[in-house]
Amino acid sequence: MSKSFDQGKDEVAKLCRFFETNELEFRAPGVKEAHIRQQLIDPFFISLGWDVRNAAMIAPQYREVVPEDSLEIEGRQKAPDYTFRVGAQPKFFAEAKKCGININLDPGPAYQLRRYGFSARVALSILTDFEELGVYDCGPRPKPGEKASYSRIQYFRAEEYPDRFRELWDVFSREAVWSGAFDQYAASKRKRGTSEVDSEFLKEIEGWRDVLARNIALRNPGLSLDDLNLAVQLTIDRIVFLRMAEDRGIEPFEQLLKLCERTEIYAHFVRVLCRKADDKYNSGLFHFEREPGVAEAPDRLTPCLKIDDKAIKPILQSLYFEYGSPYQFGVMPVEILGTVYERFLGKVIRLTEGHQAKIEEKPEVRKAGGVYYTPAYIVDYIVKNTVGKKIEDKSPAQLAGGKNGPPLRVLDMACGSGSFLLGAYQRLLDHCLTWYQGHKPESHKKAVYQDSRKGDWRLTIEEKKRILTTHVFGVDIDPQAVEVTKLSLLLKVLEGETDQTFGDQMKLFQTRALPNLSNNIKCGNSLIGPDYFSGRLIPDPEELKRVNPFDWNAGFPEAMKAGGFDCVIGNPPYVRQETLGPRFKEYAQNAYASYAGTADLYTYFIEKSHLLLKKGGSFGMICSNKFMRANYGNALRSFISKHTTIEQIIDFGELPVFEGAATFPAIF
Repeated sequence: MSKSFDQGKDEVAKLCRFFETNELEFRAPGVKEAHIRQQLIDPFFISLGWDVRNAAMIAPQYREVVPEDSLEIEGRQKAPDYTFRVGAQPKFFAEAKKCGININLDPGPAYQLRRYGFSARVALSILTDFEELGVYDCGPRPKPGEKASYSRIQYFRAEEYPDRFRELWDVFSREAVWSGAFDQYAASKRKRGTSEVDSEFLKEIEGWRDVLARNIALRNPGLSLDDLNLAVQLTIDRIVFLRMAEDRGIEPFEQLLKLCERTEIYAHFVRVLCRKADDKYNSGLFHFEREPGVAEAPDRLTPCLKIDDKAIKPILQSLYFEYGSPYQFGVMPVEILGTVYERFLGKVIRLTEGHQAKIEEKPEVRKAGGVYYTPAYIVDYIVKNTVGKKIEDKSPAQLAGGKNGPPLRVLDMACGSGSFLLGAYQRLLDHCLTWYQGHKPESHKKAVYQDSRKGDWRLTIEEKKRILTTHVFGVDIDPQAVEVTKLSLLLKVLEGETDQTFGDQMKLFQTRALPNLSNNIKCGNSLIGPDYFSGRLIPDPEELKRVNPFDWNAGFPEAMKAGGFDCVIGNPPYVRQETLGPRFKEYAQNAYASYAGTADLYTYFIEKSHLLLKKGGSFGMICSNKFMRANYGNALRSFISKHTTIEQIIDFGELPVFEGAATFPAIF
């Protein structure tokens, strides 16, 4: 929708005259917010060039403006009234109010808007009843009691719109957002020292880990170190999952908060809420009974734990508005959780001789100078040029395989918190939905349904589960990382669902909502196989646990029988192999053609990735560029030249791809 500044200014001037003529009617007590949106606020954003009403009839997942109905669920609004996007990325929100609300002085609407913006990590957002309009910096953490003017960087009255239209156009018009002017303006307004939502939420869950670890160690003195780490991780993951499900309308609102009204909070949490979740979701996150087809052992650990109310009660309360929570979990993208957990996993719980818990940075993280999360644009680029090209012009049935061959399979062999697998899964979801929309969607009732409120076609939960379990695979040596990847993918399955769509589909398909991902996401050492212990009759149990060899043929038998994976993607660890000891170097020398005595670990990940690819498969990773020039890269360069066809290499040189780290990365 192309619109010039002059056209927009003329339209907003006419709109202001219309409002002035009918102001008393618009301010009348019985007028609904929906009427104000339709008559005034929609046309206002249309004057800025936005296709608010989807006149271009763009597919729902690609709409540039996503409006929400003017309704509240259980007294709470579930999403911002308008989300303005570039592609699928939200750029800013707008929250609408009916005329007569005091936008200038009432702190409630401003706090609500800022919680949305902060939680979704959008830089700026707009609050308006048309009569007034405020622009807010959503970077600072919102706090109850702050004035309506706090973090507000611009304020307009309706009569000022025509004369000050240039200020609005240069930042919030479609043209400004697409040209990058919006981002430049937002960056110029950001306060120094502002801590974004991922950093703030990281502080929260690190605090939870400290409290839970100390209390669980104290109250459960027979617990091993591994069980302590697992118990803390599972408890945090379950709380996060259920709280996010609440704000998405899938779980009863405030069910976690209501636990705080009773004693023995944890016992009720794990034996009632988590058991119900097991019946409802069928995910490994809640797995308490043996089930056919699931090799993973049920959780016998956490139901027997003792956790004091004084430890868990403040954690649950801190997740709610009335206790000062700045988070609106209904709009928090799953990908933000990934950035949080990636850094969270950089620390681990240790036990002292007196069985007291302490949190310490992992040695490999300390040596690397910290944890560095792969930026979203890097993930998107690699996924687009590997998975995207493989699925192009293929139907979901063709991708699923069958009589004509095996399904498409995507692997990240060092999946961490799951950022690359989330990116691959999202691209598969978008691709399949677009295909169904263009091929008589009403004839694919198991795969798509039409949203009764908006008329949009959406993938069913069953289809989202099928796509995930058929196509997405990962391995990581860290068992906590494996659980986080599963959590992120499960939350992605539920993304976009509401209590109504969720309930309707559960009745229709008569199945539990989520898949168990134990056959897709595995724990093990991607570089070391069982042959590491060849010649040893009884391997040392401690060494076996530390090395954690992974048997690819046993772990993914169907993929390996089919010749391997179609795509291998990721960001392998940058670790000096010397830190792994002489036994690893001896093994690597025999196992890898790319072996060099001074090589970094990522070189073996590159070789192993190609060994796991089927013929004609696609590889895409971001790693250090040093192997392209250093002597230790000679063998790897030779391997690549003999066994692969290079399509593209992007050398970033000294550009700061990873914030705060001098890594000299490249994509190839």
